[in-house]
Amino acid sequence: MLGNGMMNRQRYMSGDSLSGDKAIPAAFVPDQGSVAGDSRANHAPSVNRLATKAAIVGMACLMAACSTTPPDERTDERDTFENANRSIYDFNMKADTYVLEPAADFYRSSVPEGGQRAVDQHLRWAAMPSTAINSTLQGKFENAGLATLNFLVNGLTLGFADLTNDEDTIEQEDFGQTLAAYKTPQGPYVMMPLLGPRTGRALAGNVVDFAMNPLRVFGSGKEVRALRQAQAPVGAVSFRAKTFDAFNEVKYNAIDPYARTRSFYYQTRLGLLEDRVTGASTTSEDAFEFLFDE
Repeated sequence: MLGNGMMNRQRYMSGDSLSGDKAIPAAFVPDQGSVAGDSRANHAPSVNRLATKAAIVGMACLMAACSTTPPDERTDERDTFENANRSIYDFNMKADTYVLEPAADFYRSSVPEGGQRAVDQHLRWAAMPSTAINSTLQGKFENAGLATLNFLVNGLTLGFADLTNDEDTIEQEDFGQTLAAYKTPQGPYVMMPLLGPRTGRALAGNVVDFAMNPLRVFGSGKEVRALRQAQAPVGAVSFRAKTFDAFNEVKYNAIDPYARTRSFYYQTRLGLLEDRVTGASTTSEDAFEFLFDE
């Protein structure tokens, strides 16, 4: 399997990606710990260039979405836009190979555990207002109260230090889960440029949750704006580092990485939504953001 993975990686790096309706895209993340920093800098496109490409791919996605993939050509009946989704997945994996993967490899090998833990705590703190509001909308008032308390107390450190020690008692909630609680249909499966898999319901929820970021609501100083702008890229690198080996396994060794990613996404989301869909209790789980949350 390792040999196949290296072959996939070589094809991918040379541009010989196996995308298409029935072909398999070579995708996900390798260990580049031996690659020098200068090599990373030479291969990684600039942020502006990557953002421009993402915008172009996004527009192509919207145009392609006007025509659905015929049912007999889909590998999953829920994947209405599979042809376009596979193309965007291929783009995402190129961005991962040249930008996110080397950054995550450097982060996990160079940043001390205490620094990584502080980053995780800050990102979790920033999600507490969304958790509090969505928990209230779902009737989970105890969870809403705990999230509010966590946000207020840890606001003294902007979340970089956890002063409450209630990490295991709060279940993070998002607006996609709230929409599910109110029986909103999940909509089609879509692969978003840079963001990864979503459903229509998930994407709508992400927009609302984004607006609840406390640094967007209350931040005004230069330092706060800089911190807010760094949240998304640092969060992506942090999660990518934590899931480095699992991500690589899918990217290089799965028979069809795209299909496996889609399966993981639906399985993980079903677990998060189980108590809303069936009335059963669900275990707390962080957002599946490298295969990405709903």
